[in-house]
Amino acid sequence: MSVNVSVARHGSENSMSLIRRFSKRVQGAGIVRKVKSIRYKSRNQSRTRRRASALRRITKRDKNAELERMGLLKPRPMRGGMRK
Repeated sequence: MSVNVSVARHGSENSMSLIRRFSKRVQGAGIVRKVKSIRYKSRNQSRTRRRASALRRITKRDKNAELERMGLLKPRPMRGGMRK
């Protein structure tokens, strides 16, 4: 991604207003937003790690469901409206 943003000084414009105008152009071009979104991007997880994570989730969900049935865990409120 290469976006060039340039501003030229108008007559007797002071440096602060020139910097302000440049900042507004950079912000308007979406450069700052794009850089911030890339900054903390992590790579995709491997297939093995995704599967292991899914198995842990399933195991935890089953364990909690069992504890709810035995009355040792408070039932979670249903989300998303009515379910059958």
